[in-house]
Amino acid sequence: MTKPPISDPVARATSDSTGSAPRDGFADLVPELSVSNIQASLSFWCDLLGFDIAYDRPEARFAYLVRGRLQVMLCELNGRWETAEMQRPFGRGANFQMVVDRIDPMLRALDHAKWPLYEPPNEAWYRVGEQEVGQREFLVQDPDGYLVRFVERLGTRAPL
Repeated sequence: MTKPPISDPVARATSDSTGSAPRDGFADLVPELSVSNIQASLSFWCDLLGFDIAYDRPEARFAYLVRGRLQVMLCELNGRWETAEMQRPFGRGANFQMVVDRIDPMLRALDHAKWPLYEPPNEAWYRVGEQEVGQREFLVQDPDGYLVRFVERLGTRAPL
């Protein structure tokens, strides 16, 4: 039987840890997602999307994930920073855009796992000043319903 997560904030922060800080340093903005089951979330983020655990604190049910320059923190619900009752889908109104070199490996892994896409891959061009910036993108929800948009850059062009 698993023990409940540590509830004391200081004890959580200083609990035993494995791994180390991200190799390229900490990003200036890192979302921390409250999740209902850390193991289910780690399976999704690591096994299907290719993130690695930089470090974790298992007793606190916390993990710091990296994939290239992308960084995300996952923490199992513990009542500390929940500003309201958590109801699925979590993160309503937010979508986290994450740029990767190629989206195809992620799409294959999600398809193999029969994980549904929120929006299938498509090519999108967005007006930015006097040019358009292109990206191939798809959207997927994690086990708790957080909406994530993965993007492969296509470059720029003159507006059509």
